Parts: sequence; C-alpha cells; structure tokens
Amino acid sequence: MFSKACEYGIRSVLFIAKQSQKDLRPNITEIAKAVDSPEPFTAKICQQLARAGIILSKKGPNGGFFLAKDSDLKLSEIVTVIDGDKIFVGCGLGLPECSSEQPCPVHNQFASVRNGLREMCENTKVMDLANNLEEGQTFLKL
Repeated sequence: MFSKACEYGIRSVLFIAKQSQKDLRPNITEIAKAVDSPEPFTAKICQQLARAGIILSKKGPNGGFFLAKDSDLKLSEIVTVIDGDKIFVGCGLGLPECSSEQPCPVHNQFASVRNGLREMCENTKVMDLANNLEEGQTFLKL
C-alpha cells in the first residue's frame, strides 16, 4: 500500500528512533545498512524527512540523524510527508473522481480498508514501535 520510498522512510525513522533511545545518531550509511535500503535513496528520503522536521540532524564528527527523546511522532506524519495523504483519502483504483456519489467498482470495500489504515497510522507512535524493536519483539530486516 505504501510506496517503496515510504516503506524505506518508515523503516529508517524506526531505526533512527531506536538509536536515539541509546543517544546515538546514525549516519546515512548506517541507516541504509540497517534497513536494507540503497544508500543514495536513503539519503534522499532522510533529507526529505529532515526538511519536514520529522527527523533531526546534526552535522560534524558526532553528527547524524535523531529524534527527540520526548517525540510523539505518529506513523501518519511520515506517510504524509513521503506519499502525501492520497493513501488515506484517494480512490483504490486511482480514479480522480471516485466518491460515495460516483463510486468506482471497489469504492465501498476499499473505503473500509483505507479508513482502517488511516486510523492505524494516526494511532501508532513511532517510539512505541521503536520500543518493540529494542525489546526484540519486531525487526526491520531479515
């Protein structure tokens, strides 16, 4: 459902959040390796996220990317920055004029899936997911 850029972005932010809990600031090479993403693509995604204020960055020898310890960042914020809100409001078949009044063939079925995805993303905090990573309950790559 998410674009490849969004998938890598979410994984990158989760890795950064996990590292931030240990007061570490990973660089692009470390992030790309940890989430199994091409380094140039990871750099572009992290730059986009940093510009939007989703992640923070510091330059210099002890630099890298990080999240504030008290971050209440939600998954929906990452998705919106990278993919926009189309996944939460758009047509399942990509039609420009799909609505309840003029539905596409999958409108009613897709609306419940789309609404469930939006609810999950809006109610999921990145730091909660990072905690699951830290505890070994979940993983970012095989």
